[in-house]
Amino acid sequence: MIIDCHGHYTTAPALHNEWREAQLTAYAAGKPAPAYPEIADSVIRESIETNQLRLLKERGADMTIFSPRASAMAHHEGNAQISIEWAQACNNLIKRVVDLYPETFIGVCQLPQFPGTDLTESVKELERAVNELGFIGCNLNPDPSGGNWNSLPLTDRYWYPIYEKMVELDVPAMIHVSSSCNLNFHATGAHYINADTTAFMQLIQGDLFKDFPTLRFIIPHGGGAVPYHWGRYRGLADMLKKPNLQDHLMNNVFFDTCVYHQPGIDLLVDVIDNKNIIFGSEMVGAVRGIDPQTGNYFDDTKRYVDSAKISTEEKRSIFEGNVRKVFPRLNAALIARGL
Repeated sequence: MIIDCHGHYTTAPALHNEWREAQLTAYAAGKPAPAYPEIADSVIRESIETNQLRLLKERGADMTIFSPRASAMAHHEGNAQISIEWAQACNNLIKRVVDLYPETFIGVCQLPQFPGTDLTESVKELERAVNELGFIGCNLNPDPSGGNWNSLPLTDRYWYPIYEKMVELDVPAMIHVSSSCNLNFHATGAHYINADTTAFMQLIQGDLFKDFPTLRFIIPHGGGAVPYHWGRYRGLADMLKKPNLQDHLMNNVFFDTCVYHQPGIDLLVDVIDNKNIIFGSEMVGAVRGIDPQTGNYFDDTKRYVDSAKISTEEKRSIFEGNVRKVFPRLNAALIARGL
């Protein structure tokens, strides 16, 4: 079985996106948000069947762990109530996709992380998403400010309420920023990769997993710059008098395969232990075009794993085994289906 750990609803219906614009417009005018529109199942089906579902079948994957569009989370827009309403609307829409295609999609939630607020509402939404919607994890934004980086490091006790709830529910978080309002940082080309790398360095500097030994994070986009600079981070851990990275972080941190060329995947599987790599494509996502050098889509990451010089068993772990360990609720759901 091939399970994609990193899918976003980037093709959400126009009515959903138009409501978001209306919500923010109403907020700016000091008015309440309009009622959320009625979106027919047929509209959702068309948005999925002509995009994610079609590509999954064409590329040979079986299931996607599916979440709201990351770049649209935009926690810095509006106010705390706006963020709650938007997170709930996005998560409810993901639930509808999952209900329409339960064999193919399983949900991960967006959190209402408005900058400057505590995580009370995020904890509530995570609990709702897991216990009521049947989701198996969350996306956690380490920079809700949208590129200004004025939040506290992920190792600060500010974050502990969400970690405590994650541990209680036994769900992981993908550490994933959203859009950038800082002109210095292109969202997908700089802000995303910067955040992945920054999050890993923050974790090196702290001792978070002493307090939460079962907490699990996925750092997407192949871990940002981390695998490429693995020696630097091993050396920094040593300089900071931390344990070696395998003991310090790598029982709790995992990288996906959202790396869009063969040499990048080859480096990832060579540098990072197999147990820490889980398959992901971010499809349909940041890079949607065809690579003129290969004639294949950049984000068809299964091709790269298939071509990597690793064993069949190692590929099976990346495609299925590791993700079932990182997402126990997914594993339980699959076992219940006899898979």
